[in-house]
Amino acid sequence: MDKILVTKSSMPPLEEYVQEIDELWNTRWLTNMGVKHKVLQEQLKEFLNVPNIELLTNGHMALELTLQAMNLHGEVITTPFTFASTTHAIVRNGLTPVFCDINPVDFTMDVSKIENLITDKTCAIVPVHVYGNICSIEEIDRLAHKYGLKVIYDAAHTFGEYYKGKGIGSFGDASCFSFHATKVFHTIEGGAVCFKNESFGRELYRLKNFGIRGPEVVDGVGANAKMNEFCAAMGICNLRHVEEEIRKRKQIVDRYKEHLAGIEGLQLNPEQKEVIPNYAYFPVIFDEKKFGSSRNEVYSLLEKNGIFARKYFYPLTNTFACFHGQFDVNLTPTALHISNRVLTLPLYSDLALKDVDRICEIILNSKK
Repeated sequence: MDKILVTKSSMPPLEEYVQEIDELWNTRWLTNMGVKHKVLQEQLKEFLNVPNIELLTNGHMALELTLQAMNLHGEVITTPFTFASTTHAIVRNGLTPVFCDINPVDFTMDVSKIENLITDKTCAIVPVHVYGNICSIEEIDRLAHKYGLKVIYDAAHTFGEYYKGKGIGSFGDASCFSFHATKVFHTIEGGAVCFKNESFGRELYRLKNFGIRGPEVVDGVGANAKMNEFCAAMGICNLRHVEEEIRKRKQIVDRYKEHLAGIEGLQLNPEQKEVIPNYAYFPVIFDEKKFGSSRNEVYSLLEKNGIFARKYFYPLTNTFACFHGQFDVNLTPTALHISNRVLTLPLYSDLALKDVDRICEIILNSKK
């Protein structure tokens, strides 16, 4: 029996991609903001309904260079319930992460706890949209305006989502996306930053291109974070199919819910009001006392059956060995509680419904 991985990259028909890259062989223009890059940039700007967008080599550089382009100093309020990239982008900019706990319902930053963390050193808030669940945008916006703080959203999980009729990338001072191969939409590897302020955009562009201001002017120290033409071409192809990708994901999510909703000891992802979701992930929180089996036991049982779920997010970033002794995990108890109990189940557009049935059968039969 074939293994079932937690995710599988969506791919366009091979002939479609070959046709898209055919002209690259003729022009030999493979990188440096070529035709494919410009086409994808405009298509994404329209699809995401955002005022401006800059494409980068990956989602991490999108966030790291966004923070740098804003010339921030001091403390950044963020969440430990995220992928390593979020925290590392903050630290690599010489900034100090201040960890806010999450709420136990949608796993995003607990906005009721943000204000008590704000000091005269706070310069920004980096909230994370989690599993496709969006943060409490209005309250974060209110606090940012009250204290004069920048807001940079880690929107890696929310490609294509809309909130109250607006593209999710249009909120905050900037929103950063990942186009990694495992995401709902991907460019093999890639990322983007959506933003309003055009002067910020010019600085971001300079930073992603070695600090080059013009043909003979390099007036800053930059990085190399340009998206190449082959990745852009993959993005152009995948964008044609992404709505169908999301539709198929919804069918799988609905099937999971048919089996697992209402089962004592299992907490499923919520449906948020006024949000058009993308069905990026299917997390389940296991309450061992009520369900009878722990997250780790279910994880191991699935693995024995060739099914590979993921403890996502585990461990918390404020417990990483590279930060040993720097942060007190007890200050984020809800994040710690969820991290020790969450399991994201396999979810991708090609996952057969019969396999969803089998996954759920194994989980439910593990109940003691």
